[in-house]
Amino acid sequence: MPSLREVRRSLPFHAAILLSFSVCLSASAQNEKSPTAVEQASKPAPSKQAAPPKQISQEEELQVTVESAGSDRAALVRNLELFLKKYPESPQRPQIYRALVEASIQLRDTARAADYAERTVSLTPNDMSITLLAIQLLERKGDEAGLRRAVNYSSRVLEYVERTSVDEKSPKVSLEEWTTDKKRNQTTILNLRGRLYFKLHDLSSAQKDFTASYVLLPGAAAAEKLGEIAELEKDLPRAINEYARAFALGDSTNGPAGRHELRQKLGNVWRLAHSSDDGLGEYLLRTYDEVAQSGDTTTAKRNAGVKEPFDFTLRKAPDGSAFPLSQERGKILVVNFWATWCGPCHALEPLFERVATQFQQGKDVVFLSANCDDDETLVPPYLEEEKLHTLVVYADGLERFFSVNSFPTVLIIDRTGKIVYRTDGFGPDTFEQDLTAAVRRTINPSEPAPAPPPASSPREP
Repeated sequence: MPSLREVRRSLPFHAAILLSFSVCLSASAQNEKSPTAVEQASKPAPSKQAAPPKQISQEEELQVTVESAGSDRAALVRNLELFLKKYPESPQRPQIYRALVEASIQLRDTARAADYAERTVSLTPNDMSITLLAIQLLERKGDEAGLRRAVNYSSRVLEYVERTSVDEKSPKVSLEEWTTDKKRNQTTILNLRGRLYFKLHDLSSAQKDFTASYVLLPGAAAAEKLGEIAELEKDLPRAINEYARAFALGDSTNGPAGRHELRQKLGNVWRLAHSSDDGLGEYLLRTYDEVAQSGDTTTAKRNAGVKEPFDFTLRKAPDGSAFPLSQERGKILVVNFWATWCGPCHALEPLFERVATQFQQGKDVVFLSANCDDDETLVPPYLEEEKLHTLVVYADGLERFFSVNSFPTVLIIDRTGKIVYRTDGFGPDTFEQDLTAAVRRTINPSEPAPAPPPASSPREP
C-alpha cells in the first residue's frame, strides 16, 4: 500500500491540500463520541415535522471551503482568507497558512506567500524548514524591512544548527558524515545571511559571514561575494584573489555561464590593477594549485609532507587567502603560536605586538601570529573584537612541524629555516626584553647576548 506521502505526490495540488485537511479533521473527529448502532436503533423515530437546518462544524466548513475551490488556486486563496476572517483563531491555522503559502507561490504572489510564511513561523518557531522558506521569500520580495526580518530569522536558524549535538546523530550516520553535514548547513546559512547583509549594504557584516562560510567549507559562492565586496571597497588585489579562488573552485559549484561571468569579473579587476591581461593566466594557475592543495579543510592534512618551513603555504586569517612562506625565504620569521581559548595567549598579544613595532621599518623580519584553533569559526569574531596588529595566519600544520605542544609558544626562525629562539609559555616581566634581544642577535649574530634574567617558571595555558 502506498504511503501518505506517495499518495499526495500523485494527486493534483488541491486534492493534496484537501487530503491534508481530511487527515487533520478525521483525527479530531476520533475524539468526538459517535453513536453506536445500538444507540441509533434505540432512538425514537424522527417526527414528520421539518428538521431545522443542520449546523456544520468549523472543521466541516473548512473542508467545504477547500472543496469548493476546485482546481482554482486563486479561488482557494480567496476562500481560505474568508474562512480565516470568520475564524481568526482556528486551530487549523498552521495548515491553512501553509496551504496559502503554497498556493501563493504557484500564483507567483511573493508578497502574500512571504506574509503567510511569517505567520506560520510565528506559530511554529521551531520548524526550521518553514523558517528557511520565509527567509527565501523575504529575500525575493526585497524590501528593506523584510530583509532585516530575514536576517533575524537566519540568525535563529544558524543558532539552531550550531546547537545541534552529536548526541542527536542517527546511528545510521557516521560521525564524519554528520560533521560534514553540519558544516554544510552552517555554510548554507552563512551564505544566505551574507547575501541579505549585502543587499542591505552592510558590507562589513556580509564579509564576516562569507569569510566564516569559506573557512568552514571553501566554496565558489562565498569567494565570489568576497570578491564583489573587495571590488566595491576599491581593494583590487583582494578582489583579484577572491575572484581567482572562486574561478578555481567553480568546476563543481558553478555552471559554464557562472564561470564565464567570473572570468569577466576577474579580467576587469585585473586590467584595472595592471592595465592589461599580462600575467593573469599564470596567476590563475598558481591560485588553482593553492586551492587544490587546501582542498581538504582539515588542518591535519594541510602541508602534509612539507620538509622545510619556507615551503609551507599558510592562510591569512580571517579571509583564508594564501600566504606562501616561500615569498619570505631569506628573511627572519618570528612566530607566535596561539589559540582563542588560551588565556595566557591573550596576555602575550600586546607584548608581542610591541616587539613587532620595533622592527616594522625593516624588511628582514616578519612577525606572524599563527592561530591553532581546531574550530576556525571562532577566529573571525575574535579578530573583529581584538583588532590584532600583527599578521594573523592559520598555522596549517606549522605547529606540528615545530612540535608545538603548548600555548603560547614563540619561535624565531632564521634565514635558513632553523629555530634560533624558543619560549614555551612566557614570563610577562621579561618577555619583551628577551624577545627583542633575540631578534637583534638573529639579525646581527655578532651582537652579544644579554645577561640571563632571574629564573622564573613559564606560564602554561
